[in-house]
Amino acid sequence: MRILGVDYGTKRVGLAYADELLVAMPLPAAVQATDEERVAHLLKFVKERRVQELVVGLPYNMDGTIGFKAKEAQAFAEKLRQLTGLPVHLSDETLTSYAAEQSISKKDRRDVRASGVVDSRAAAVILQEYLDEKWPPLPLNPDALPKE
Repeated sequence: MRILGVDYGTKRVGLAYADELLVAMPLPAAVQATDEERVAHLLKFVKERRVQELVVGLPYNMDGTIGFKAKEAQAFAEKLRQLTGLPVHLSDETLTSYAAEQSISKKDRRDVRASGVVDSRAAAVILQEYLDEKWPPLPLNPDALPKE
């Protein structure tokens, strides 16, 4: 299993990758000037890493409703589905960019914003949350494991 996580934005598209180890790792973000170039950057990773599924973050409003940005992400997910022929899942991305920013020192945040580092870290958070929900970690307590 190879999955690409996507944090969609109109200027930057954050990307992350996970395989059978179920650990999401940020990839270089798509920060090209046009939407077509950003999509081509993303499709390059789909091909190179032989991605089998995609997870696109869905930015719900804080009250849980779907707003303009979420509709843009849904349209982008549908575009990816059509271009790749792969399953594309939508996953709640509430506060993922905030969590990603917190992993960067305050003095460096402005400098790395345009590079897409925050966006790709947010994509990794989105993807990791999806993976953890779909394949929860095994309990560490050996007594909690099924007996044979």
